[in-house]
Amino acid sequence: MSIEQAIAHAVEAELDLVEIAPEGSPPVCRIMDFGKYLYELKRKEKQNLKKQHTITLKEIRLRPKTDPHDCETKVNHAREFFKKGHHVQFTMMFKGREMMHLDLGQAMMNKIVEQLEDVAKVDRPPVVMGKRMTVLMLPK
Repeated sequence: MSIEQAIAHAVEAELDLVEIAPEGSPPVCRIMDFGKYLYELKRKEKQNLKKQHTITLKEIRLRPKTDPHDCETKVNHAREFFKKGHHVQFTMMFKGREMMHLDLGQAMMNKIVEQLEDVAKVDRPPVVMGKRMTVLMLPK
């Protein structure tokens, strides 16, 4: 239909003539309430944003002398984080002479990784950077 006819139909229906596909041959237009159309688009965008889940990195800090019971508590917190879909980074901090006993920190990290094997996998194995040892784990 010609543009004049389409505009006449839109005015008669008290609606707007909206160009949907301008690159088509011929261009595709539609008679609709443009304000309502924009409202629906914004509403769909908001709904899509609500459905998105952002992944956050949670950090759990330890020391080589951390008590086994405290370590279990921190592992349980990590389990909760994995259930929610978060990534968890365990950071072992060394002070002073503790740097001489990196093997103790390594053993504790390995024990934590073993305890969480059922719910998580290791993304970055234990790495020592300065006075810190870090392990990054992702949920399975």
